[in-house]
Amino acid sequence: MALNFFDQFASPTFLGIPLIVLALTLPWVLFPQPTSRWQDNRVLTLQNWFINRFTQQLLLPLNPGAHKWAALLTSLMLYLITLNMLGLLPYTYTPTTQLSMNLGLAVPLWLATVIIGMRNQPTVALAHLLPEGTPTLLIPVLIIIETISLFIRPLALGVRLTANLTAGHLLIQLIATAAFVLLPLMPTVAILTSILLFLLTLLEVAVAMIQAYVFVLLLSLYLQENT
Repeated sequence: MALNFFDQFASPTFLGIPLIVLALTLPWVLFPQPTSRWQDNRVLTLQNWFINRFTQQLLLPLNPGAHKWAALLTSLMLYLITLNMLGLLPYTYTPTTQLSMNLGLAVPLWLATVIIGMRNQPTVALAHLLPEGTPTLLIPVLIIIETISLFIRPLALGVRLTANLTAGHLLIQLIATAAFVLLPLMPTVAILTSILLFLLTLLEVAVAMIQAYVFVLLLSLYLQENT
């Protein structure tokens, strides 16, 4: 049994070797590959339908110049969903509960949107720092506030994903421990707690998918401002 509830978020090791690389590369093996057959199987058909619908909804508000990001954003969406969902299985590890990994994904992608905006349309990109019709006395203050909010964006992306997944996993761990402790003492309460645990697990599955979608959606909104 874990000595600390937060031990489940520590990077696992085997014979002193960190398994973070295996945890990051395993999801790509699970994706079905296209075949040379005339007709795809049900899994491929469902996957292609999901990717097409997601890409359509994601790129609908974007300018045509931002459509080059379609493959990157769709791959990131599938990757995050798979990592989050695999982390709910027993004896597995969720890399996206690590703030360092989420910031490693958020900072370069956010910085790329900012660089694209400064290169293609620097006047429009800088205009976001000062709302139209601002009084003269408030101009320096608003520029500082908008600049700080701009640099907080990648931190908010990483912290949001980390906090939601960590809180859900920790709550599942607490309720599961309570169910095991109450089983010999109060079986009825333990059964009710197990039902609550099952419902919470279903909610966490939805949260894992929604948080991956929110991560990519916010990136697309940042991209929309700079294209």
